[in-house]
Amino acid sequence: MIKFTIVTLFREAIEPYLKTSMMWKATEKGLAEFNFVNLRDFGLGPHKSVDDTPYGGGDGMLLRCEPVFDAIESVKKEDKSAKVILPTPVGQTWNQKLAKSMAARQSKSSIAKCQHYIILCPHYEGYDERILTIVDYKISLGKYILTGGELPALIIIDSVVRLIPGVLGGSESAIIESFSDGDNLEYPQYTRPEDFRGMKVPEVLLSGNHGEIAKWRKEHSGKANLI
Repeated sequence: MIKFTIVTLFREAIEPYLKTSMMWKATEKGLAEFNFVNLRDFGLGPHKSVDDTPYGGGDGMLLRCEPVFDAIESVKKEDKSAKVILPTPVGQTWNQKLAKSMAARQSKSSIAKCQHYIILCPHYEGYDERILTIVDYKISLGKYILTGGELPALIIIDSVVRLIPGVLGGSESAIIESFSDGDNLEYPQYTRPEDFRGMKVPEVLLSGNHGEIAKWRKEHSGKANLI
């Protein structure tokens, strides 16, 4: 089993997705578990504040160290081996290879114990730099900025959990898809009808000749073109 504990101010932005489709299937099969920690529960003062203005001036607010450290430490009291993930622009760019690596670690550890990741969802303008001292994996989704860490958390979770054996339908579903081998692109695929508005399925795919089909698929697989 793989476990994700999500530290967030906005549980309602994440939870519905984790209760649908393949994520729901993973939990029902006992292959994944999703838990939440409300960062506000560790806020300071009567208003449970979790942010403050930056030293040196500037716009926006920053997540404070105290509530973040306390929230993560509350999880680590139950599982000291849990690793902390932070979605951040300064992190390593997320890709299929990293997702496979995390899923593989889960598979190797499943005999002994559950692999556990804590995902901290930052918000506001950013976070106090000292928070990085308790982060194991700094992950960037690319050179753009989002409002908070909830969407990156979902992307990381989905891309890892779907690779766990038993989550997807076919045994090779995750093997042949795009980016399963670096920058490869999966071959084109078709389903019924054979002829839709004059657009026909390639004859070779209707032939039943598995050798020719494999050859066609190999020829029509490609490499991703980076912009």
